[in-house]
Amino acid sequence: MKKTTIYSKVLFIVLATVFLNCKETPKDNTPWQALFDGETLNGWHQLGGKATYAVRDQSIIGTTVHNTPNSFLTSDKMYGDFILELDYKVDSTMNSGIQIRSNSFPDYRDGRVHGYQVEIDPSKRAWSAGIYDESRRGWLNTMENNPEAQKAFKQNDWNHYRIEAIGDTLKTWINDVPASYLIDDKTASGFICLQVHGIHADKKEGTEIIWKNIKILTDNLSEYAKKSPLEPIITKNHLTIDEKKNGWQLLWDGKTTNGWRGAKLEEFPENGWKIEDGVLSVLASGGAESTAGGDIVTKEQFGDFELKVDFKLTPGANSGIKYYVDTNINKGAGSSIGLEYQILDDALHPDAKLGNHDGSRTVSSLYDLIQADVNKPIHPIGAWNTAHIISKNNHVEHWLNDVKVLEYERKSEDYLKLVSESKYAKWPNFGELDKGEILLQDHGDLVSFKNVKIRPIN
Repeated sequence: MKKTTIYSKVLFIVLATVFLNCKETPKDNTPWQALFDGETLNGWHQLGGKATYAVRDQSIIGTTVHNTPNSFLTSDKMYGDFILELDYKVDSTMNSGIQIRSNSFPDYRDGRVHGYQVEIDPSKRAWSAGIYDESRRGWLNTMENNPEAQKAFKQNDWNHYRIEAIGDTLKTWINDVPASYLIDDKTASGFICLQVHGIHADKKEGTEIIWKNIKILTDNLSEYAKKSPLEPIITKNHLTIDEKKNGWQLLWDGKTTNGWRGAKLEEFPENGWKIEDGVLSVLASGGAESTAGGDIVTKEQFGDFELKVDFKLTPGANSGIKYYVDTNINKGAGSSIGLEYQILDDALHPDAKLGNHDGSRTVSSLYDLIQADVNKPIHPIGAWNTAHIISKNNHVEHWLNDVKVLEYERKSEDYLKLVSESKYAKWPNFGELDKGEILLQDHGDLVSFKNVKIRPIN
């Protein structure tokens, strides 16, 4: 009788323990898809450097080698919105990262991999799970203000990352601790990479980073997404960390008309322009030049400078970004006079086939003077593009979406000849000012702008 009672009690305890354990660790019913089969590198290919990748013990092993740039084991598939989880273990002397929404284009730095990177940083800085923009804008979300996440990294042990990329929102967790929270719409899709960082000659060759349990979710993301208690870092109409360090300034604050006026007015136009949700738009008014609200210009003048502006076209639209503008020239009808980075729907607007120099009125060209590279990387109508103008010591470059599309020497003999053959020949000393305003053009079509930034060059 006593033995039966004892056995019954033991059995009860065992069953109760099993029940409680099952209750504490419910089965994960999330419909994950494996990105790594545990046995081969099928579904992946290598870009960049020549670090080695191999499979061992159901893990991917990345190993450093000397005299090679950063290496990237890259997913064959492209991903837009997703939730990604994985485990990794890194040598304490290494730096690495997980690329997401990244790309490689022949016209961008000879195919260099670029895009968002979730940092792996075992150094004392401890910025693991921060977000870096590889080969592009630099740091976007650093970790010095998140000590809990910094402490969560486990040296010489396995660490777990959760990465959510949904719309313009990127979130990361390290070992279940919220790490980064970034709102940025620079890139909507791309591949995933496992990075092995290039090493200097004085560093030990053959150090390893190991990844395993790599899985992704691409459907019904709102059902599985997690909330983050962190305050998001917003890049729209804000300077990035590296831009602040390098002397960039916001030329438009994203909210008000501060710093701008009508080109032929003392203040900002009362109509014809709209500010909404951090976007500055010139409204459609029939396609004529400066007949509605009119052009707007900066109240400040600039000499040597570097300028970036995101712009979005509507079908058939025309506008422009002018620089070295003198609003005292041409007080009559039409636009103010200055050098122009053309903004145009090349496919639908007739101006694309006009101009005194062949192709010189197409998008990103120096209007009526120099045609932009015909292989320029323009994004579709309705998507955002980035115009980038650099002017230093009279050497001027036009860039479109991070690719240089033309350059010229302002005030040179070749430049003066082009001007003499253009519609600007009637304006004395056209484009030769040492300082001038920056202008956004009203050409009667709906065109939008944001992230208007300038870096004066001393």
